[in-house]
Amino acid sequence: MTNARQNATARRNGARWWPVVLAMALASTMRASTAGAAPDPGASRRTAIVTAAQRVSPAVVTVSVISTRVMRVDPFGGSLHDEFFDRFFPQQEYRQRVPSMGSGFIVDPAGLVITNEHVVHDADDIKVTLNDGRQIGAKVIGSTPIYDLAVLQLEGKGFPAAPLGDSDRILVGEWAIAIGSPFGYLLNDTQPTVTAGVVSATHRDVKSDASASTGVYKDMIQTDAAINPGNSGGPLVNADGEVIGINAFIFTPSGGSIGLGFAIPINLAKRILGEIRQYGRVRQAYPGMTVQEVTAGLARRLGYADEGGLVVTRIDDTGPAGKAGVKVGDRIRKVDGRTVDTVDDAQKSIYGKSVGDRLKLTLDRGGKALEVTLTLAEAPRAGDNQ
Repeated sequence: MTNARQNATARRNGARWWPVVLAMALASTMRASTAGAAPDPGASRRTAIVTAAQRVSPAVVTVSVISTRVMRVDPFGGSLHDEFFDRFFPQQEYRQRVPSMGSGFIVDPAGLVITNEHVVHDADDIKVTLNDGRQIGAKVIGSTPIYDLAVLQLEGKGFPAAPLGDSDRILVGEWAIAIGSPFGYLLNDTQPTVTAGVVSATHRDVKSDASASTGVYKDMIQTDAAINPGNSGGPLVNADGEVIGINAFIFTPSGGSIGLGFAIPINLAKRILGEIRQYGRVRQAYPGMTVQEVTAGLARRLGYADEGGLVVTRIDDTGPAGKAGVKVGDRIRKVDGRTVDTVDDAQKSIYGKSVGDRLKLTLDRGGKALEVTLTLAEAPRAGDNQ
């Protein structure tokens, strides 16, 4: 009995130690198998920002532009500027070729590039430099100064394209990565620059100055990611490596970034791209009427009990408003359920709308409220017989 108990105890002790021995053996084997293998120093540093930048950077390009400007020289240096002297000694004029530079990004392997319209405005010659250093000729196939967007066509095909995201799903506070070519070739390198921040705000409307009555840029994305001269037209990217905006401008007293940058939402750019692909131009939608703000003074003259809203002052009988039954003197209170009291409100109601989109107007006609739905049409173009 004594020997049996001793043998059982020995077996139990062995069972307890066996996992420890096995673990030590496995550890020894792993150390031996990895001996001489260098660890990956970048594994711990491969953040979402690094991955996103690597995903989009190959599609980011530098846009080099040559334009011609008319320069004027006063023969008297301005000291004797007078109508009499201007008549006999007119200012001398000459043309000067001026280089400028911005950024852009490829959205289609067939060579379509999105950038800002102000980057390529009045361009005589456009060259695009790719991430790998190749320089390729390009031409503008469609642009719109209203939205400050332009689409270029590169010579060739098989280009890397940036994935496009959904700017309607942007979250304030999420990562925002700006990629572009600040200060052109100052650094003598075709690799784009990457800066990171967050989405500071969405749906920002920006006016040209404090006294301006109409917005220049509407529904913009605000970010504190550093955007500098030369970044215009480059992509603003989220942490998934998707383009959510096109960097457009900054607020700055010094010329450099102070953390107040603005980007055009990518969903608007996708609509503009679709228009250019299908029609070869950007069709401007219009409602076919002219409105005026109902101020306190105008309200008194028109006999209204209060101010606010927009009064219709002109109707194009063949336009959308005329066809929908809107009349001169109607007072517009809401557009698509949103109160409108200024011309800026009216412009915002159709900003980003496409030809064929509908607007629901809430009107006051002779003290009675009614609703009218109109379908936006393409605004008449110069040369159209309308």
